[in-house]
Amino acid sequence: MPRCLLTACASFLTVLFAGPCSLRTDAADPDSAAWTSLFDGKSLGGWERHSGTAKYDVEEGAIVGTSVPNTGNSFLCTTREFGDFVFECEFKVDEGLNSGVQFRSQFFDHDVEIDLGGGKTRKIPADRVHGYQCEIDCGDKPVRMWTAGIYDESRRGWLFPGPKGGDKKAFTEQGIRIIDPEGWNRFRIECRGDSIKTFVNGELRADFEDDMTGKGVFGLQVHGIGNHPERIGNQVRWRKLRIKDLSAE
Repeated sequence: MPRCLLTACASFLTVLFAGPCSLRTDAADPDSAAWTSLFDGKSLGGWERHSGTAKYDVEEGAIVGTSVPNTGNSFLCTTREFGDFVFECEFKVDEGLNSGVQFRSQFFDHDVEIDLGGGKTRKIPADRVHGYQCEIDCGDKPVRMWTAGIYDESRRGWLFPGPKGGDKKAFTEQGIRIIDPEGWNRFRIECRGDSIKTFVNGELRADFEDDMTGKGVFGLQVHGIGNHPERIGNQVRWRKLRIKDLSAE
């Protein structure tokens, strides 16, 4: 038998009998090289805090946001902007703490007035992060489990469920079914042009079109706790943050 044929047969048998572990990387994500990590698991390099004074640290390979008194919403933002992309991360939140992941969001070093359409405007203070937020809404509201809904932070409020679509009751029922309020959950956000889609634990949540902002930063929110001193020290965690940049496409 020719040597090249023997080599080919040997390679085939190796794959056949090596078991699924030897195929795991390619089968699980055939284009894994296209993904870029946004967090090295050790430091907050490439991120910076804006708007509020919540604490952000790194613990056991995760970014940890901790609520503090006397501040509004805080955001740990990427130093880079992104337009079209697929983004994934895992999150876990303490009971009683609202949070979220901003995307295509912005902030400025001076006050700005934003045109909301329909003759409406809104003044945004300097350094106030604003824009799309993939909500983490599972801490203490089982009657409104809107995690992975889209809230337009400091602009128009709820978009989905809301004026952009989605039945509020059905959205909550789905959230209760698929989300673990005490454990780790996985976000996926897809933005292609005007199309915005979100997923939690593999299930589609929001799916709509909007063109107010086509590019911006990611931001990890720690919501202000207002007059709830019992929530001081509550935490939210994010890990395995990665992005597939589709802008070049």
